[in-house]
Amino acid sequence: LLLLLCGGCPPAGGCNETRMLEKLPLCGKAFADMMRTLDAWKRCNLSEFIVYYESFTNCTEVETNVVGCYWPNPLAQGFISGVHRQFFANCTVDRTHWEDPPDEVLIPLIAVPVLLTVAMAGLVVWRSKRPDQLL
Repeated sequence: LLLLLCGGCPPAGGCNETRMLEKLPLCGKAFADMMRTLDAWKRCNLSEFIVYYESFTNCTEVETNVVGCYWPNPLAQGFISGVHRQFFANCTVDRTHWEDPPDEVLIPLIAVPVLLTVAMAGLVVWRSKRPDQLL
């Protein structure tokens, strides 16, 4: 009942980091075995391995909590980072590099709306001074 109330909190005996570091590689091995079933070109597509990764993450959390440690913690994160380097080192994120357009494009894009705004404001003022005339 206490385990249900605290949501699976670690035992009060403290964190056994040595035991945690012995157990986490089992999670890594299971993940590696699952990832080897994928073609190499699918390993960078999250939708192809998300179920495996979720299983890996859950395993590390459970094994960490079983030995009285909190998850995540620096040692567990270090282990997980090592698995990331092993499987996802060749995955790159294509990020668009944004840069300003050249001045000959940028200046008209700024100047035209400003000039139109000034011209329309001037037209409104000029028209408001001559209420009896039609345009």
